Amino acid sequence: MSTRRASSSSLPRPSSIAKISDEQISDLLSKLRQLNPQLRANRSDKVSASNLLQETCNCIRSLQREVDDLSDQLSQLLASTDRDSDQAAIIRSLLHQIQTPASSFRHRH
Repeated sequence: MSTRRASSSSLPRPSSIAKISDEQISDLLSKLRQLNPQLRANRSDKVSASNLLQETCNCIRSLQREVDDLSDQLSQLLASTDRDSDQAAIIRSLLHQIQTPASSFRHRH
């Protein structure tokens, strides 16, 4: 059985990658820090980019678990509701809104 390596033609070429300045990276990391509740609460000024990205990933995973839990609760509520009621229509609408962005996010990442 032969093993193949990824050819250099399948890798992105440096000329095709958009160049981001150090200032732009710093600005993006600053914005990311402001969006992250754990880091916003921690007032220390210095957090490495690696730690910032790891904390952001943890925050996203936590938010996804919350969305999944809420979706489960709505599904249970829908199962116990009259299918033709206004409440059931609202629940179905909420479930559709929750599931569409979440599923497209999961498929992209």
